[in-house]
Amino acid sequence: MSAIQATDETFDPFVLIHQSVTARLQIVEAELETAETKSRDLEASLEQVRDQAEESRVVEKHLLNNLKQFSPSEVQETFANIRETQLSVERVQLEYEFLTARRAELKDQGQFLRSASQILADLQRMYGENGSPPTAAEGDRQFRDASRQVFQIIEEERMRIARDMHDGPAQSMANLVLQAEILERLLDRNPKQLVTELAEFKNSVRNALEETRQLIFDLRPMTLDDLGLVPTLRKFIKEYGDRYGLATRFNVVGQERRLPGNTEGVLFRIIQEALTNVHKHARAKMAEVTMNLQPSRVSVTVKDDGQGFDVARTEAN
Repeated sequence: MSAIQATDETFDPFVLIHQSVTARLQIVEAELETAETKSRDLEASLEQVRDQAEESRVVEKHLLNNLKQFSPSEVQETFANIRETQLSVERVQLEYEFLTARRAELKDQGQFLRSASQILADLQRMYGENGSPPTAAEGDRQFRDASRQVFQIIEEERMRIARDMHDGPAQSMANLVLQAEILERLLDRNPKQLVTELAEFKNSVRNALEETRQLIFDLRPMTLDDLGLVPTLRKFIKEYGDRYGLATRFNVVGQERRLPGNTEGVLFRIIQEALTNVHKHARAKMAEVTMNLQPSRVSVTVKDDGQGFDVARTEAN
């Protein structure tokens, strides 16, 4: 009979976390490979539906210029086909943009996980060289605390995205459904009014698409990978000011350059959150962002003319 001794058992949390990070990295890389394949397929589909949409525009122009030559049923069928083609373009375009944003997000996750894996491996070596790992109870508590914080951050981000989707694109899509039902009724009752309503419907579709694109940009700007942090911030800060009536200024000190790894994504998120706080809490009318790019370090300063807060009272609460 053998006995298992549990006294003085040690537990290295870095080993378990390292294994979790490695497993997650494999999942991310597999999903990225699938997304790359689907993206190529969508590019081909997008080109095809755009060609169909161009043909539909020609048909629509001919129909509107010669409306009296067509029967109500022909007008109904033609407009239904045109609408379906236009919606197909918007649908494929939207799916492609979502997928592009997801690919960029997966690439960021992969870079972060690879960096985390390397750091954990270094920490494991340091423990082996400089001392003993924590006991099982200590390691388990540290791991649970870290896991709880990570899941809390993930859940808060999911809730924020859900709110943005509900208040923006989801509401716009619901309005589009109502407008489409009105168009269907007009096909039989008033074909002439249909032309005006169809133009408004197109504008609504464009607005819904723009809202969705803005949401995608806020989640992960595609220009961040293509152009880098500085050009992306110029665009984002200007558009943010225009959207919320905030006078904004963006200054760059030093030589503009691309930053390594996921540093650009992290800095963008920090500046994005800072401007959100300026808009929502400081009640400011002006915000100034200054990025100082030095050879060995990068610093960012965000200033505004809004309300401050009592540090002592905030810390006490």
